Amino acid sequence: MAAPEEPLRRRKARDAGPGPGSPPGPGQDAAGCPAHLRAGTFWLTRIVLLRALAFIYFVAFLVAFHQNKQLIGDRGLLPCKAYLKSVQQHFQGRVSWDAISYAPTVLWLMDWSYMDSNLDTLALLGLGISSFILVTGCANMVLMAVLWVLYMSLVNVGQIWMGVPASGNRVPGDFPVPFLDSVSTAQGDPHVLDCSVGLSVADFQNHAWSSNGSRCFLSVLPWQGLIKIRGDQCWQDLTCMDFHYETQPVPNPAAYFLHRSPWWVHRFETLSNHFLELVVPFFIFLGRRMCVLHGALQILFQVVLIISGNLSFLNWLTIVPSVACFDDATLGFLFPSGPGSLKDQVLKIQKEKAQGARPPLRYGCMVRQMVNLALGILVAWLSIPVVLNLLSPKQVMNSSFNPLRIVNTYGAFGSITRERTEVILQGTASRNASAPDAVWEDYEFKCKPGDLRRRPCLISPYHHRLDWLMWFAAFQTYEQHEWVIHLAGKLLANDAEALSLLALNPFADRAPPRWVRGEHYKYKFSRPGGPHAAAGKWWIRKRLGPYFPPLSLQDLKSYFRSREWPFPELE
Repeated sequence: MAAPEEPLRRRKARDAGPGPGSPPGPGQDAAGCPAHLRAGTFWLTRIVLLRALAFIYFVAFLVAFHQNKQLIGDRGLLPCKAYLKSVQQHFQGRVSWDAISYAPTVLWLMDWSYMDSNLDTLALLGLGISSFILVTGCANMVLMAVLWVLYMSLVNVGQIWMGVPASGNRVPGDFPVPFLDSVSTAQGDPHVLDCSVGLSVADFQNHAWSSNGSRCFLSVLPWQGLIKIRGDQCWQDLTCMDFHYETQPVPNPAAYFLHRSPWWVHRFETLSNHFLELVVPFFIFLGRRMCVLHGALQILFQVVLIISGNLSFLNWLTIVPSVACFDDATLGFLFPSGPGSLKDQVLKIQKEKAQGARPPLRYGCMVRQMVNLALGILVAWLSIPVVLNLLSPKQVMNSSFNPLRIVNTYGAFGSITRERTEVILQGTASRNASAPDAVWEDYEFKCKPGDLRRRPCLISPYHHRLDWLMWFAAFQTYEQHEWVIHLAGKLLANDAEALSLLALNPFADRAPPRWVRGEHYKYKFSRPGGPHAAAGKWWIRKRLGPYFPPLSLQDLKSYFRSREWPFPELE
């Protein structure tokens, strides 16, 4: 029975791990314990940034694919072909450099005879590339630049549909982001990572004042805070949140209940907003811990905004640069450990740098560093008017300072509407629109308030552009929004493309209406527990009057002809 003792002792020694003199295993420190990532590097941060940005791009291109044909296609409400022709005519009828720089888009290079196909091609390319980056977390300068160019090409012909604040009008890729390659692009040679394959996160913060919507902290949040302090009086007397939840463009179910919060909660919300937008952004200059705190507070702030309203992918996009506050040591828990893993590669890089090992500087690295330096100088130069605007008492918001939208100003809800008004489109099959017995039936949009019993929608980060613009049209006139009349004409013809943007067509499977009109209503949330809520109504409304008079298809012939809109064909 003594024979097995020696193998047993060897097994116990093997199980006890390496001896004091043994080298540490992969991912372990000198004591044999799991090694921890050091602070101050951002390789894993790059992967999270790229995936987060790819997600935003995916949503943006998905919205474009589903809605662009109906809005700016060949038979859209505001055809982009007509827009490009007007730009061309403005510059002596030629596709000149002036025309291209006024509206930079690859559509100048494509056949305008098939604009619907062109728009779908751009959207599908964007969907494919963003999906790849989202799944793999791997990208390079070319892929990120292509995404930026594709979406910018759509934004620059999107007209009013992409020209409204917080409606997905910004290109969701910071201009420096094409240079933010991830550690995944160099897995075959870890030493490549010692070359400047991407801007450091500090560069990302310093260079990105407001490049095309990725909205670095120093651009978005102080700007938003200042435009509020300098704008509506309610931001100063802390009463804006008394109205915001009810009057925002597209409320969600949470807004219904948040609107009825006690007055002191609304005051706290407004004060918190000022603190988070005007004070917290400067935490990034106070060291690593305060920078991490800044990132956590801003992400929490944006999550609260996402929960309380449907603001497109605006708040999701604002979260992306917040990720830059977290280094590899902070984000390491998101990645698996083990030999050959990304975390293990970063540990090796950190160890080599700690030992002072530096690979020889190669030609590619030098070129990349020069590009980074040139980029920093470019954005700094272009940011001068942006900074002057920020400091000006007559601050302009939601404007671009160059055709490529490399630097922009941004500011949402500088003014808060006190009442909510809605335009309700109605149709009737009656021969006489003014007859007392004419039965008018409501069209329902996918998300904007209409049916009093329909629960507010929850769609963020997705975005219904037509619903959003109907909110703006409601507190202006149809003369300022001629596309509303174009939409009415399409409803008179039961146009399938236009109706795909709506939730309910009361004339489905029957003849189109003879007349369509717009009615103006004041909407308010019903009181939870009150008689209207008990009857299943989320809203109560009061008619204010007509928005536009009853129209027939024949009435609109000359109107459509003068604007060169294709006349709707009866379905």
